[in-house]
Amino acid sequence: QVQLVESGGGLVQAGGSLRLSCAASGSIFSINAMGWYRQAPGKQRELVAAITSGGSTNYADSVKGRFTISRDNAKNTVTLQMNSLKPEDTAVYYCNAEDTYYTDHWGQGTQVTVSS
Repeated sequence: QVQLVESGGGLVQAGGSLRLSCAASGSIFSINAMGWYRQAPGKQRELVAAITSGGSTNYADSVKGRFTISRDNAKNTVTLQMNSLKPEDTAVYYCNAEDTYYTDHWGQGTQVTVSS
């Protein structure tokens, strides 16, 4: 089993920045890709950014150029640097890890609120 613990998040004004971090523990040897998803009220959970163990990244079109995902394989952490935040970025952000059996593991979620 993989456990994910998120930190960061909070309230920020539009145009500001936040940094989310996620630490993995447990069966970390089985982790392949890691990433961040978000879910706004009344909307489905959506991919924000993902990164493979080899460092390949994938971003949602809505965050390209503003968000950066990075991963430290030695520390088993993944970080999401969010710049130029917009009110529409307001959501609960979830850390995700996909293992080699293609099973998804989730963190508890952290709230990001961007005020206009």
